[in-house]
Amino acid sequence: MSSNKPHAQPPEKLTGIKLDKIPESAVGVKAIKSALSHITSEVGLDKGVGLLAKLNQTDGFDCPGCAWPDPDEKRAFLAEYCENGAKAVAEEATKNRVSPMFFATHSVKELSTLSDYEIGKKGRITHPMVLHEGKDHYEEISWEDAFHMIGEELNGLDSPNEAIFYTSGRTSNEAAFLYQLFVRQFGTNNLPDCSNMCHESSGAALSETLGIGKGSVTLDDFNHADLVIVIGQNPGTNHPRMLTALGETKKKGGQIITINPLPEVGLMRYNDPQNPLKWIGKGQKLTDIFLQVKINGDVALLKIIMKLLLEKEQEVPGSVFDHDFIKEKTQGYDEFIADLEKYSIPDLLPQTGLQLDEIQAAANMIASKKKIIICWAMGLTQHKNAVDNIREFVNILLLKGSIGKEGAGTCPVRGHSNVQGDRTVGIWESAPQAFLNKIEAKYLDFLLSADELMV
Repeated sequence: MSSNKPHAQPPEKLTGIKLDKIPESAVGVKAIKSALSHITSEVGLDKGVGLLAKLNQTDGFDCPGCAWPDPDEKRAFLAEYCENGAKAVAEEATKNRVSPMFFATHSVKELSTLSDYEIGKKGRITHPMVLHEGKDHYEEISWEDAFHMIGEELNGLDSPNEAIFYTSGRTSNEAAFLYQLFVRQFGTNNLPDCSNMCHESSGAALSETLGIGKGSVTLDDFNHADLVIVIGQNPGTNHPRMLTALGETKKKGGQIITINPLPEVGLMRYNDPQNPLKWIGKGQKLTDIFLQVKINGDVALLKIIMKLLLEKEQEVPGSVFDHDFIKEKTQGYDEFIADLEKYSIPDLLPQTGLQLDEIQAAANMIASKKKIIICWAMGLTQHKNAVDNIREFVNILLLKGSIGKEGAGTCPVRGHSNVQGDRTVGIWESAPQAFLNKIEAKYLDFLLSADELMV
């Protein structure tokens, strides 16, 4: 019997579940050993150490691991990178190579049983490869033939809009600009990028509420914040260098509230890998209040916090909200308060999975602070109501006047180091008309010449 069902994907390998004691702190010596192990196995110790010495240095290169910024002034001599950064560099600079011989001896069916991790560890592809219809092995193709094949396919479409041109923040600004120019000359704005997959909701919510679709703080602001709220984000796993910035906040007297369905060890305590004296021991305490919110219970939680702040403000007017800022810099305050009062804490509380006294402690801390930074990542942006999530904590920042001042503002933490740069130069499926007009005015002669060449 025949079936129209798609072929089943190979199952993940079950390695078993191992239960162990939860560590008291993250990073430290274990992270350093892991970083050296990865770089040594992929590149070799001598070359690997040389690469790491230049990673995120002023005379070196940016880490491909994440988008966490570098200090403006002095960089850490020992390690201006994290374990994840070392792994990323190791995979980029690996000595392992995937030649045409590899594909000749491994069928597509065989390759389909490998995980993404296993495929990545095979090495870097050395030649252009193509899978012809009816074949079960990739075959080598020349660059000239590869470009010819792409051109034939594009020119054979009924409409330019049938093509999609994807890229990511790993692209340089220069390459991204030329890429979008080519695509728009081809006749379409189908330019999705990795930002659509992660922080599109951040850009939408921030543009609607603040008029700017990106973060409003710099790395130095963490040295001046009274309070940093980390919500829907796991820095210790995804961008561990952020822990250093949070450590600086604590050193300067600031406090930290963490909101997440899971308690991440790195956000509780961490051992600074840049300071050998702190490689052992319990490490530095980071989180002051941890709220283990139910998955996607963020809107309800943030509304409860704002209602508690409002109660305090009504008891002692001017003690919690920054009314000068609200009057000068915002609109719709009365309508916002009227809408907030429609919600009931008893109705909202079950959605959070928390006890009211836990939320009350966080609200009290927020009420007493003037300079607040809120950081977030995929834990907030990957929901259908992601824009609502972000709007709500922007409302908290506006009520507190914690926007546009030192040590305060929004901090969406991205996964690629140049996502914003690519969008700025035109990798945008819905670029502003003003941008498109300027492209046309500036490059009209080039576009006409390209038309002649294509003919």
